[in-house]
Formats: sequence, structure tokens, C-alpha cells
Amino acid sequence: MELGLQGKVALITGGSRGIGLATAIALSREGAKVAIVARNEEQLEEAAIQIANLTEGEVLAIRADVTSEADCQRAVEQTVAEFGSLNILVNNAGTANAKPFEQVETELWQQDLDLKLFGAVFCSRHAVPHMRQAGGGAIVNITTSAAKTPAASSLPTTVSRAAGMALTKAMSKDLAKDNIRVNTVGIGLIRSDQIEKVWKRVAPELTWDEFAREPRHNIPLGRIGDTEEAANVITFLVSDAASYVTGTSVNIDGGSGAAL
Repeated sequence: MELGLQGKVALITGGSRGIGLATAIALSREGAKVAIVARNEEQLEEAAIQIANLTEGEVLAIRADVTSEADCQRAVEQTVAEFGSLNILVNNAGTANAKPFEQVETELWQQDLDLKLFGAVFCSRHAVPHMRQAGGGAIVNITTSAAKTPAASSLPTTVSRAAGMALTKAMSKDLAKDNIRVNTVGIGLIRSDQIEKVWKRVAPELTWDEFAREPRHNIPLGRIGDTEEAANVITFLVSDAASYVTGTSVNIDGGSGAAL
């Protein structure tokens, strides 16, 4: 299948590790030029070297904090200055904060919304004019399938991610006239630094493969997913192969979500 990503320009927040890094690698392999954004400069530089070595593609590393609109604007402008345009935005930056309602302090609510919701708002706000100028584009907001049916003690993450879903749907309708597609992926259990820390804390006697297939995870497909599996879906959504897909949420959770 021809994805039509050759020569396209992509900006990926949270691009130095996990799903963001895997997506940058996947897009670069398809011929896209990628700019990765993260706060940790050392991890960012290591990721850029890894992408270049694996794909021989063009990579730009931008140190920025997406909770700052000025940083988001600078990241977009730096990407356009380096590569000449912007066609793809993946709003991936985020962390997992899950506590009972009464244990979530105001500061944590604000931090979570600033990172996951306003980070996507700020980056999209400054990316859209360049996509419009390029004749269209694609945005993917990373959320979680758990936001559709929040469990107890899942705050503030499920609230900020649910807001990201609403943002996606509204943006998709506003921007369709400009041929800018906006979708979201609902992430479930995917191998990450956080999941690996849980593995080493609760089951250090198991190999990763054994832990990933533990029945305790309640995943119908029987295992924790890999970052590459998430990256493949994101890559499809931003590609020409998904040219008639917008305003949609795709779960990447091995079937564990309780909603479509």
C-alpha cells in the first residue's frame, strides 16, 4: 500500500521515547522528514541519532515544553524553517497520572491539563496555518481508550484525555474545509518506561514476555502491546491511505477497552 508520505514534514511531541519515538521512526522510514520535540535534551539528541541511523532520514531535534505556547510556536516555526512546510502533527506528549478524586490536588489537575490538553491546543493552533498553506494536513491527538469509560481512581488522566477526544471531534469539523484531518488514538497498555517500572517492581522474576502475557492485565489479545504497533496505526492515520478518515477515535488496546 502506498502511504504517500515521501517528502511530507511531521512534527511529533514527546518524540524522544516510547510511542512518539516509534512513530518518528515509522514516518521517517516512509520518507517523511521528522521533527521531534521533548524537554530532555539528552534523550532528544539520542533519539535523533537513533532515527537517523535506522532510517537515514532527515531529523530535527527541538527542545521545547509544550505547556508553553511560546515554545510550541517556536517548535512549529523551527520545523517550517528547516523543512519548508508542515503536513503532519502528532500531539503525543503526556504522562500517566491516576489517583482517586479526593487525592488529586489542584496543582496536579492544572499540570495534567496543561500538558495533555493545552499542549495539543497550542501546537495545533500554530501548525494549522502552515497546513492550510500546504493544501491540507493531518493531526493525531494521542488519548486513551480508558477515557471513554473512566474507572475509579483514574484521575486526572482520563479527564484530560476525554477533553482531548472532544477537541479532536470539534477540530475535525472546523478544519475539514481546509482538507486538514484530525483523529485520535486511544492507547491501552503499551510497553513504555512506566510499564517497565511496574514490571520490575511487581514481577522482577518474570521476563518481559512473561509479564506482558500475564492474565492479570485482562487484555483479550493476551499481551501488552509494542510501541511499533501503536506507531503503525498513527502512521496510517496521517497518510494518504486514510484520506477519508477524520473525526475518528481508534483504540490501540488489544481489545481491553469497554467502548468502541
